[in-house]
Amino acid sequence: MFRLLSRPLRLPAFLGPTPRPDDPQIFRFNSERGPIINDVVRRVVQHYVGAPQKLLYVLNEAANAEVRRLASQDDLEASDALGTWRRLVKRLGKMSEEERVQELRRIAGDMAEDIAGNFDPRVYGLATKIVPGVLTAIMKPGSLPKQVLGGFRQLDDLVTTEGPIEKLRRLARVGTLVLMPTHSSNLDSVALGYALMRENLPPVVYGAGKNLFSNPLISFFMHNLGAYRVDRRIQAQLYKEVLKTYSCMMIERGYHSLFFPGGTRARSGMVERRLKLGLAGTGVEAFARNQARGVSRPVFFVPATLNYALVLEAETLIDDHLKGAGKSRYIIDDDESSQVKRVYEFFAKLQQLRSAMVVRFGEPLDPFCNPVDDEGRSIAPSGRPVDPASYVKHHGIATVDPARDAGYTRELGEAIARVYQRETVIMWTQLVAHVLYRRLVHMTPELDLFGRQRLHGQIDMPRAQLEAEVGAARDKLREISAAGGVQLGPVLRVQRAAEIVDQALKAWSGYHTKVIASEDGPNIMIGDPNLLLFYQNRLVPHAEALATPETAVAARTIAAMGGGA
Repeated sequence: MFRLLSRPLRLPAFLGPTPRPDDPQIFRFNSERGPIINDVVRRVVQHYVGAPQKLLYVLNEAANAEVRRLASQDDLEASDALGTWRRLVKRLGKMSEEERVQELRRIAGDMAEDIAGNFDPRVYGLATKIVPGVLTAIMKPGSLPKQVLGGFRQLDDLVTTEGPIEKLRRLARVGTLVLMPTHSSNLDSVALGYALMRENLPPVVYGAGKNLFSNPLISFFMHNLGAYRVDRRIQAQLYKEVLKTYSCMMIERGYHSLFFPGGTRARSGMVERRLKLGLAGTGVEAFARNQARGVSRPVFFVPATLNYALVLEAETLIDDHLKGAGKSRYIIDDDESSQVKRVYEFFAKLQQLRSAMVVRFGEPLDPFCNPVDDEGRSIAPSGRPVDPASYVKHHGIATVDPARDAGYTRELGEAIARVYQRETVIMWTQLVAHVLYRRLVHMTPELDLFGRQRLHGQIDMPRAQLEAEVGAARDKLREISAAGGVQLGPVLRVQRAAEIVDQALKAWSGYHTKVIASEDGPNIMIGDPNLLLFYQNRLVPHAEALATPETAVAARTIAAMGGGA
């Protein structure tokens, strides 16, 4: 009942090449998929065996949750499965405990089978060859022949990768990487996958919303490159338990993994501060479980920020945020990323920009927030090496303790959020947006956020003043960056203020359906305050530090509203 109505195409596993000893663990996934699913089901069922009340509750809760969901959907999935769940609700009270255990095993098996991903080394090999070409062709079709001969340098110019790359390569050989990036766009997993491939870092498994598998071509690549399906519509406790157990099992077995701890794309445009660590916490649990079994493989958490000069879905995301619809529309299935024309226009626009995206990896941490050195050794606050296994031992014996590990996970989430702030890369579009939005706030002290957002084409700023304030703010950002407080994008590092303004106006022109800002004689007219708010929100933590004496009050207003987050 959880199986897809139409499965994405899979290539026969037996035709695939035999993995080599130095291949990443994910190259062995197809041969381990069945045993992994069986182990997931075994662990979930084991949790309820001998606890009849808990068993009855979890089955009853799952059945009723699915009845409510499917009844509200009224689609093919509902017509196929709704009757089965309704019959289960009626039968549960009459079933023996053994029958309930069998029912739990069947349901958990269906859930795990639907969640579990797939990895085909041939598809990965194909992707490494065609992805640069496909992206280059989309971004700049006329340059494709030249790019083929030149190694696709144009794509390398568009996507910049920063951080301790060589260190991560070494750590991937001695332990399991758990990537923890910020989340801005549905392009994030594609962009990050390309960055990993280009930097010779191992591919990862990651959870992707089931709605993203609706496109047959995208589904083919996602399903064959390690993505596993997460159906956010399913609220049953049992489903969440199966999902977390699957994630934990993958990390235990040494599969490098990726989680977006923000949970969903940042609607406001701000870098996430409140992280949702349900799945990411399975990395802490996996480390403890391995230690309890005598497996000493380390787990390294790697924060990363994904930074765009333009965001594909910016209009939909900020509108959703300002309407307060983030929770009710947790799954947005009608934004720009679902429209072929808008995706094409987005990539066509990127071809005109330099360093349109920066993927920045932060320094890795162990599960207990300790930094690790180049050899993977955990370093205590005292500066001395510390054995991370000591954190999960009780009376000298490694144990699995959910309450303890939940505490470690909370601390890890706080540490990751702090890393996000200092590893955020400020792009030129964001800085210009901040200065313009500060002008809007400065000129409308009597208005609240929503009153201000209605002022389309009513507030302008002399171009000379904009350039002067952009230059001054960039200089202050350099000081903050030198102190380790934030990072500057390539354009901000080298371009003069006038060029920064020119490039921001050029970037905004011709992609978004709404005009963010435009030249009006010697002035720059603010067109759409919503998009301006979205792009400037990356600067909110630094608003007061970047203010001039004249804009200090406006800066405090921006800082206080937290970007609307």
